Order: sequence, then C-alpha cells, then structure tokens
Amino acid sequence: MEPQGGILRAQLAGKTGCNLETIRYYEKVGLLPPPPRSTNGYRVYSPELVQRLQFILRARELGYAMEEIRSLLSLTDAGTQTCGEVMMRTQSHLDDVRRRIADLQRIESTLATTLDKCTGGNVPDCPVLDALQFTVA
Repeated sequence: MEPQGGILRAQLAGKTGCNLETIRYYEKVGLLPPPPRSTNGYRVYSPELVQRLQFILRARELGYAMEEIRSLLSLTDAGTQTCGEVMMRTQSHLDDVRRRIADLQRIESTLATTLDKCTGGNVPDCPVLDALQFTVA
C-alpha cells in the first residue's frame, strides 16, 4: 500500500535539484531515513524530506563535512537544538574554513612565486620542479 502524500525519488530529486545517486548516498550514510516502499516496490519519500534534503545540500554548499551535518541534524531531529549550541558548532566550522583559506593563500603565494622564477624555456632546469624536490634533513 502506497503511503498517502508520498513522492518518488525522481520527484524528490526534481524538487531539490539533487542527483538521484546522491539521494541514495545520503540514505546509505544515514542522513536521510530509508523510505518505505510502495506495493510496486518504489521507494516513497515523505514530502517533509524535501526540506531535510535542501538543508543537507545547503550545508554541503557551505562546506560542512558529513559528520558536521549529521551532528546538526541530530540536534534538530531530537528537538534539543539551542541557538547557542548551533552557534558554537558554526563558529568551529568557520574557524576551520578560515584555516583552509589561509592554507590556500599560502599555497597560492608559493606557486606564484615559484612560477615567477620559471622561464618556461626549452631548458632542463625548472624552478617549479626544484621547489617540489626538496630534501628533508
């Protein structure tokens, strides 16, 4: 028997812009609950999962790791979230993003400096390769 008001995976994908395989993956890793099946074997999702999937997709866009998303969802699923708890987790995530940005800026600077030393000529010596072949003493 098909649940009333359910939607199929393709409809869930269409409403959220999420790939079908990504929806399967989120089910597999437990971010989406396994849906019941209709009498003809199709997975039938509750319409409320549209909002949950949109939450997951937006969190991924903002760089949250799967475990961070799982943690935020567990707070809301249990109804135990507080703005303070969410703020603390978001601050931690922001600190991590800022560390990654700083790392990328250092990488960009090193690559640009190294590339500036490169002549690009038809010679065997290359500052880029030299920079990659350092020895640890």
